[in-house]
Amino acid sequence: MRSIWNGAISFGLVSIPIKLVNATESHSISFRQVHTEDNGRIRYRKFCELEDREVTQSEIGKGYEEADGTIVPITDEDLSHLPIPTARTIEIVAFVPADRIDPLQMDAAYYLAASGAPAAKPYTLLREALKRSNKVAIAKYALRGRERLGMLRVVGDAIAMHGLLWPDEVRAPEGVAPDVDVRVRDKELDLADALMDTLGEVDLEDLHDEYREALEEVVAAKAAGETPPEAPEPAKGGKVLDLMAALEKSVRAAKESRGEGAEPAATEEAQVTTLPSKKSASGARKTAAKRPTAKRTATAKKAATAKKAAPAKTAKKATAAKSTAKKTPAKKVAAKKTAASRKRSA
Repeated sequence: MRSIWNGAISFGLVSIPIKLVNATESHSISFRQVHTEDNGRIRYRKFCELEDREVTQSEIGKGYEEADGTIVPITDEDLSHLPIPTARTIEIVAFVPADRIDPLQMDAAYYLAASGAPAAKPYTLLREALKRSNKVAIAKYALRGRERLGMLRVVGDAIAMHGLLWPDEVRAPEGVAPDVDVRVRDKELDLADALMDTLGEVDLEDLHDEYREALEEVVAAKAAGETPPEAPEPAKGGKVLDLMAALEKSVRAAKESRGEGAEPAATEEAQVTTLPSKKSASGARKTAAKRPTAKRTATAKKAATAKKAAPAKTAKKATAAKSTAKKTPAKKVAAKKTAASRKRSA
């Protein structure tokens, strides 16, 4: 990797010669500006407004414009003599726990490579000290015409440096959060936790830039004279009536995408439905009003029939009882007469 800056790390009285190299690279697809009629390149030319002619890069320098428009020329030699210790030095000023650094301050990332064999021992010493302390180093350095703040940490067997924004460069989140009073229920939090658990973790190595891949397909198709692929239509979702319904559907969808069986939600069922029209709603009310009346009529008829049937059954039972009572004495008298006649015969 090509170095973009050469200097040294100042670690107390220890000086570590290093080279600064970019730790990241961009894979985004860039476009050229072209003339739409003939695809001719659109170029920007640099002109001197006093001489009204195009100038080369070697003729371009730096200058500071004062309030009255006067230009004060600044050369690279002027910048090399800045009265600050960080002109060519990454000066470590403190060691702090990593969680003390706000991610909002994180900027570009670099690798610090040891410059030559003499730098190997102090480089390794700083790396191992950072490992054992579980801390990061806060440093100041100058790059591209300004002093910057940096954070040094261990990545594998190397020392990486993250450029940090100065604290006054980070805006306060004023007016960003909702300005209304919102109450979140425990059931909603439980469903949110369930969704987080279902989605689980991910290996960042498995993630890729799908937009760039799709853009490459479009460029390849155009280059081959083919029709670029069309984007699929997004799925149409139902109208979400409440947050609970959205969370439940999200949990079910996440489980299905992972091949897990969708389990019924433990909370109250919150359906995602469309609102009924006025006509269907009024018809439903009329039907609902008719049903109780029909039930009451059927119940009344059954009760009336039962009342009529009850006296008839009672009368039959009484008649049967009377006939039984009459038959029983007659049988007893006949039996007595038979027994008496048998005795006489004997």
